Amino acid sequence: MRYLTVALTKGRLARQTLDLFERCGIDTAGAMDKDTRKLIFTNEELGLRFFLAKGPDVPTYVYYGAADIGIVGRDTIIEENKKLYEVLDLGFGRCRMCVCGPASAKKYLDSGEMIRVATKYPAITKDYFLNKKHQTVEIIKLNGSIELAPIVGLSEVIVDIVETGSTLKANGLEVLDEVIPLSARMVVNQVSMKMENERISEIITRLRNELQKQNA
Repeated sequence: MRYLTVALTKGRLARQTLDLFERCGIDTAGAMDKDTRKLIFTNEELGLRFFLAKGPDVPTYVYYGAADIGIVGRDTIIEENKKLYEVLDLGFGRCRMCVCGPASAKKYLDSGEMIRVATKYPAITKDYFLNKKHQTVEIIKLNGSIELAPIVGLSEVIVDIVETGSTLKANGLEVLDEVIPLSARMVVNQVSMKMENERISEIITRLRNELQKQNA
C-alpha cells in the first residue's frame, strides 16, 4: 500500500488540523513534536505521511503530486489558482479578506476612480476590483506589513486578511469592504482522487463526520 501524503500549512492551521485528525482516530505520529527536526511523519498502520510547508507552497505540492492532500487557507487556494479538487471546508482559521484604509479612502471606492492598492494577494485583488467593482486600479505587491502602505502614502487602500481588526485600528485604518470570507480547506490532487478514491473519501468522511459532531 502506497503512502497517502498530506501537506499541512505550518503554524496554527497545522496544529488545528492534526488535532482534528486525532479526534477522528487518525494517529498523526508526533507531527507536532516541537523538539524534532524530522520533516516527514508517518502513520504506518494507515499508510499516511504528513509534512509541514509554507502556505503558498501547499497547493504546489498537491498540484504536482508530491502530496495527495493539502490543508491550506482558501485565500492561498484562490491566489495560487492551481487545478485541484477543493473537497472540504474545515471550519477553522475563519477570517475575511477585506479592502482596508483610512475612513477618508471610502470615497475612492464609491467614485470608482483610479487608485493604488497594496496587497500580498494581487490575483484576488485584481479579480475583486475588475469583476466586482469594475474599477481600474494599480496593484502594488508587498510582502511585509501591508498596513504601512496607506500610512506612508504608497497606496490609497490595501487588500489584506482581517481577523480581529485590532492592527488596523491601532494604525488608524478600518475595513471599507469585504472581498471574500476565508477558512481552512482540504484540497486533493486530481489524479490522486481517481487512483486513491476509496482511501481519500474515507478520510474526508471521517473528518466531515467529526466536524458535524462538534458543530451539532
